[in-house]
Amino acid sequence: MSHLKRLPAPRSWQIERKVVKWAVKPSPGTHGTEEAIPLLNVIRDYLSLADNAREAKKLISGREILVDGKARSDYRFPCGLMDVVTIVPTNESYRVLIDSRGILRLVKIDEEAAKWKLCRIENKTTIRGGKTQLNLHDGRNIIVNEDKYRTGDALKISIPKQEIIEHIPLQPGYLSLITGGSHTGKIGKIKKVIVTKSPLPNIVEMDDFSTIKDYVFPVGKDEPLINLPQVSIYG
Repeated sequence: MSHLKRLPAPRSWQIERKVVKWAVKPSPGTHGTEEAIPLLNVIRDYLSLADNAREAKKLISGREILVDGKARSDYRFPCGLMDVVTIVPTNESYRVLIDSRGILRLVKIDEEAAKWKLCRIENKTTIRGGKTQLNLHDGRNIIVNEDKYRTGDALKISIPKQEIIEHIPLQPGYLSLITGGSHTGKIGKIKKVIVTKSPLPNIVEMDDFSTIKDYVFPVGKDEPLINLPQVSIYG
């Protein structure tokens, strides 16, 4: 099915629940349903570039909407954390981020910031020739010759070429965005990474709280490379 009802739609979506019955379900792919907003919702509900689904589909099918530098014509295309959405006719770009209430929001960025995104390394694979394939949080893969990266580290990559610009390790002294749990949407400095020798998840101690490693997304050293969304009590 390509639709789901609005009331049980993911709470991370910034949409009105009782206006109409149905919502668009994201296509399978780069992000999971709970972690992504369908492109149609971005155009209609977030940016108000269309009054209804028909107008939004027409705009999207015209290939005038870029996600991470590539034109997307699927109105169900999933836009998730750190993705960059560019509106070609207005030359405006937005980064998908998460606020302190766990809601995915769009933060307007300038033309220079729209040329890159942050990706977290979810796991690694050794491939033929001794090279390493880095599997990132948004479904993309990058092959590197030198394996100097660890799971949980973040990469600043160019889009759409996906060349590595900067490596942001998951280690003490670096700033990280918390993407889940009771501290969602906060940016804190890593104090210590605790490896648990059990099936339980590894723990990351921040300056004033602790969380599991899966919720920690490195975003910079001295200053975060991203600007967090402003939370509105009416949002």
